[in-house]
Amino acid sequence: MTRLSVVKGDITKLKVDAIVNAAGPDLLGGAGVDGAIHRAAGPGLVAQCRTLGGCETGEAKITTGYRLPATAVIHTVGPIWHGGDQGEPELLASCYRKSLALAEQYDLKTIAFPAISCGVYGYPISEAVDVAVSTIREYLEDSKLDEVLLVAFNDEILAAYEQALEG
Repeated sequence: MTRLSVVKGDITKLKVDAIVNAAGPDLLGGAGVDGAIHRAAGPGLVAQCRTLGGCETGEAKITTGYRLPATAVIHTVGPIWHGGDQGEPELLASCYRKSLALAEQYDLKTIAFPAISCGVYGYPISEAVDVAVSTIREYLEDSKLDEVLLVAFNDEILAAYEQALEG
C-alpha cells in the first residue's frame, strides 16, 4: 500500500523520484515554490521548460530534475481562486491526478507535492488541502506508487494537512 504522509520543509531538498512544481502557465519560473524550484534546479530547467509550450490549468508536464536531488520535476498549473464557483476544485483535483499519473507513466515511485494554488493563486488552505488529500487517497486505491509526500512550507499548512489526513 502506498504511504501518504506530510512533512514540513523545503521541497527542493527532498531526495524523491519527483517533486511537483506549482508552476505558472509559461513554466518559466516565478514566485513561491515555482521560483525556488527553478533557482535550485539551475538554468537547464528553464531551458527544457521553454521547449514544452507552456501548460494549461489542471494539466501537468514532466522535466528532468537537473541540480535538484529529485530525478524529475512534474510541473502543474493550479487554478487561481475566484470564489470556488469557476471549476477551481475540479481543476485542482486534476493537477494532483495528472501529476500522479505522470509519475506512474515514467515509473517513478516517490513523489512530493507542495500546497498547489495556496500561495499567490489565493486558494483557501483548508479547502485546497481537502481537495489534495481526497484526490490523492482516491488515486492511490489503484496505484503502483510507493510514497506520496505532502510538503508544508509553514506551520499553517502543516496543521491543515495533519487535520485532513486524520479525517
